[in-house]
Amino acid sequence: MSEPTDADRIRAKRIAKLQAASPASSSATSSPSSALPSQPIAHLPQPKPKPPFLTSRSSSPAPTPNVPPKRKGTAPPLKVDYHTWENETISTVLKVTLSKSTAEATGFDLVWLKHLQFELEAEGYPDGMRLTNDIVDHLLITRLELDPQAMSDDLEYVSVLASLPSLSVFEYLVGCWKRINAAKSVLLKKSPVAETQRATVLLDKLRDLIISYAGLTLQEPEMFPQPIDRPMSSLGSPELLSPLLSLSALSTPLYASISADQTALTPAEVEPFLQDIVTRFTDPDELSQTLGTLVRLLSSHHSLMRPEGIGGSSGDSGWRAVVSGMEALVGVKPIAEMITRMPEWFGEGVGVEVTAANFERVTIMGPLLRLGTFSREWPAIAQTYFSDPTKRTRADVDSSNASLRGTLKSLQSSLFQIFNTLVRTSSEARERVLEYFATVVRLNVKRAGMQVESDTVATDSFMVNLQSVLLRFAEPFMDARYSKIDRIDRYYFSVSTRVDLKEETRIKATSDEAAQWVEDSKPQAAPPNFISDIFYLCNALGHYGYIRTIQTYEGFGKTLDDYQRHLDMINGMPYQANMQHNIDGVKNEMSKIQSQQLAYRVQLLDPDLVFRYIGFTSFVSTWLIRGVDPRGTHPNPTVELPLPKDVPMTFRVLPEFIIEDVVEYFLFVVRQSPESLDLSGKNELVIFALTFLTSTWYIKNPFLKAKINEAVFYGVLPYGNDKHGILGYTLNSHPVALKHLIRALTHFYIEVEQTGASSQFYDKFNARRNIAYILKAVWDNPIHREALNAEAENVDKFIRFVNLMINDVTYLMDESLSELTQIHNIQTEMRDQTAWNARPQQYRREREGTLRGLERHASGYTTLGRSTVGLLKDFTAETKGPFMMPEIVEKLAAMLDYNLDALVGPKCGELRVQDPEKYKFSPRQLLSDILQVYMNLSDQEEFVRAVANDGRSYRKELFVAAMETARRVPLKTETEIEVLRLFVEKVEEMKTTIEAEEDLGEIPDEFLDPLMFTIMRDPVTLPSSRVVIDRSTIKSHLLSDIKDPFNRAPLTIEDVIPNAELKAQIDAFIVERRSKNSAPEEEVKMDVSAD
Repeated sequence: MSEPTDADRIRAKRIAKLQAASPASSSATSSPSSALPSQPIAHLPQPKPKPPFLTSRSSSPAPTPNVPPKRKGTAPPLKVDYHTWENETISTVLKVTLSKSTAEATGFDLVWLKHLQFELEAEGYPDGMRLTNDIVDHLLITRLELDPQAMSDDLEYVSVLASLPSLSVFEYLVGCWKRINAAKSVLLKKSPVAETQRATVLLDKLRDLIISYAGLTLQEPEMFPQPIDRPMSSLGSPELLSPLLSLSALSTPLYASISADQTALTPAEVEPFLQDIVTRFTDPDELSQTLGTLVRLLSSHHSLMRPEGIGGSSGDSGWRAVVSGMEALVGVKPIAEMITRMPEWFGEGVGVEVTAANFERVTIMGPLLRLGTFSREWPAIAQTYFSDPTKRTRADVDSSNASLRGTLKSLQSSLFQIFNTLVRTSSEARERVLEYFATVVRLNVKRAGMQVESDTVATDSFMVNLQSVLLRFAEPFMDARYSKIDRIDRYYFSVSTRVDLKEETRIKATSDEAAQWVEDSKPQAAPPNFISDIFYLCNALGHYGYIRTIQTYEGFGKTLDDYQRHLDMINGMPYQANMQHNIDGVKNEMSKIQSQQLAYRVQLLDPDLVFRYIGFTSFVSTWLIRGVDPRGTHPNPTVELPLPKDVPMTFRVLPEFIIEDVVEYFLFVVRQSPESLDLSGKNELVIFALTFLTSTWYIKNPFLKAKINEAVFYGVLPYGNDKHGILGYTLNSHPVALKHLIRALTHFYIEVEQTGASSQFYDKFNARRNIAYILKAVWDNPIHREALNAEAENVDKFIRFVNLMINDVTYLMDESLSELTQIHNIQTEMRDQTAWNARPQQYRREREGTLRGLERHASGYTTLGRSTVGLLKDFTAETKGPFMMPEIVEKLAAMLDYNLDALVGPKCGELRVQDPEKYKFSPRQLLSDILQVYMNLSDQEEFVRAVANDGRSYRKELFVAAMETARRVPLKTETEIEVLRLFVEKVEEMKTTIEAEEDLGEIPDEFLDPLMFTIMRDPVTLPSSRVVIDRSTIKSHLLSDIKDPFNRAPLTIEDVIPNAELKAQIDAFIVERRSKNSAPEEEVKMDVSAD
């Protein structure tokens, strides 16, 4: 006998292990080595073979002729003896026999195991050629060792080898498994044998052996001879992969019960087969060796990498099949546990370093999660569904959206089902799933950066799909009554390291304060619960994933704007024929970006995803407010505003991105999909905004507060049939808005003056434009106007508000009118084509560039100026007292007079520009609003005096011109024009009086205000610079700037020191000069009367 090869030794070792572990193995069986094929045994006389078992009628007594037969169906079924059934069952299941004649009678459908027959006879096998329980393991392994390609000198046996079916080992074993199931079914339903229990033991042993060798084949398909025409790479696990992929084709129950191929698993048989595998291979390592390759093949299936992704044709081998296969695998609990234990669950053991970019390719679930519609990873979808976007109709785009979103919904539902099943498998599996989520977060921190290289981080599809999974996990604790909201641990970050916050900005705490809080909180913190894990991971994943993808999408819009400006510039240049190539190139790039936009919108604005994230964002906003509510009960009842000055540490140390992402998402929805707020989210947005705009000291970041204000602004922009937007009704009806909106807006209007940023000067105008628009949207509500009057009772605060408003109007109007004048001048120059073309080309280019810059700026300034003047018009109609304060009224009068001069004075013609609508410039509306402010305050003596006292801009003829324009256009009614005429008369009278009073002659320098160069009436000394200044001047200055204007030291009006001595000197000086001025006048009058 030849020495066994290494393969033989390995095979024997494996088989011994399998047989030793088999609970059905008999102690009487031979060692595994004896079951291996041996040298041909000499032929012995063979007993006459038994005919194939069909029935046992010959053993039954013949019926007596005089006994009437029983009715059909009442006779008990005939039962065969156990040994006959045993032989027939083993032969049928394994397709083997020890009888040559039996094999020949079946056309060698039953394989004659000649060598085993002779070996058993030589060993004195007592049962002859009958197949029994004691030798089933020998029968099976001998059959598996048969090699159709083997060379043999035994001519009698060559025909046996030649007749072997061209089946792989796995296909043969699957056929055996299917036949064992059929035999078990017959046994249970018809009981063809009396000794049922003994028969069951045999079937169980057969099943265990078949599954054992099937598992061995899955591990090492080369263990037994395989068909020569089948590459080894297609055998073993790939053979189980095929039926696993067929599950998505299971569309009707009938399909599951029909199988033309008795050697392949049907979709309905996959799950029972897997159950038998896990029942046999209970050791986790053994199970991983058996099915690990199958899992790896499934998760790396080529259909997941096709360029068309979810947009392509999805047959049985498509991505849908992979998803269904994964669902089937995790549906078997031990396999689900095994999958999370595999090194590939975290992308380990694949020979490469795991990074943010490759995590979705090297992990088991990554390739499934990265399916989507985003153009960076799936450009074919944008090209296929949204090519030539400008030529596509709305119906065409909607149809594409519906198709792709339906597919996405199916994908994301399945992804959640897979993860949910894994989480419910065991506490260990749940921990590994949570760690999977946390790993994604940790690897993708760079996605939140300002400049991100897309190939260094995870794809948008991967992040957004994972977000949809976490949102579904969050749904159970986001009930309408907030009954589980307090189960979210506010000390989570002191005990959990799933989300790394070392580099994250906190809401209102330094890194040192946060570190100290962690140390102080550890003793009272509990281990993280599942709800807390999901809540914080969902927030973090949103920050690094979904919200960043939104920003990428919005970046497309900005890029399009840049291209459009470039295109406008090219179109405005001479010799356009020579520039056509450039124009076509720009248009082509714009078309590509528009296609990408549409592809992004499919997934970003999927109604199901948006609805879920609005729900989550609303829940987070409520949780944040509950954390700062002194009662800790919000929203039942609603929090009392404003909040206490002391900010809780549990709120201060939270990562800023939690509150930032609430704002960002609300802002995204009101801009891109306001209709999504129709069902929910409006109340939560309004309460959240008002909470932190009335209590701005809770948030350190000024830009974050401005974004809260911006979200409300976009919510009141016209939408559909509502001219005041999606939030208009809520702002005009919700109790919190009716009580706190005006206070919040005036408070923030003041605060935004000083943001501490280098861009604060321009940032404040954007924020105040938003406030003006919000106020306009609610101004018709008398409750809000009453709230304004109540706010005006806080005189010091409201005067600061009014002062800033006047400052804004002064600056914005000056800038807008100045730039319109420059635009007018350039347009006038360009209108003379002969002179213009005679200019050097470089000169023309510079002037054209200047014009484009002026056009961009002018529209912004005119819009801001017009909205602020409108606000001034409304406020002066409602409350007049604050505008009559000494530090306000003269500034207001000077601003109005200056702008009236610009609009109707001698230089008003310089404001005439081509296409004024392009710059949002409406001089008539602006003039009407300014005249209305004059009319609103015309009955206030302080205002009349202030206008009369404006020696710089006030002139009667300006009002005459303005009234003529107002009558001609018309802007005002005759009644209103009469009010203006009477106001001018009062101003003229007051001007005469003032001139008589204020003719003081030469004034000593020490009596003059150092900033205004007017005589001081209430001199005060500034404490640090020691400069003497008029109280009204410094008070007016402090309304805008809380620092000493001479040395920039901090200063409040309470700090100034009255200078009583100087005041007395000034008062005496004024009395003396007035008395001198009045005496000659009396003498002149007397002389005239004497005549």
